[in-house]
Amino acid sequence: MRVKASNSKPKAAPAVETSDSINAQIATFLKSGGQIQEIAKGVSGQTFGPSKQITLGKK
Repeated sequence: MRVKASNSKPKAAPAVETSDSINAQIATFLKSGGQIQEIAKGVSGQTFGPSKQITLGKK
């Protein structure tokens, strides 16, 4: 009997590669004149507005 090949996804890149990529993007951003704004701990970027919750019910 023949064994089927695995359908699993390939392994993700190591975290070091991802960190290096992010650091390179940050450096490029700063070189182009971008600025990084420091946000205080406990502050969220979430804005509160009308609810986006979907209500399911009978018609």
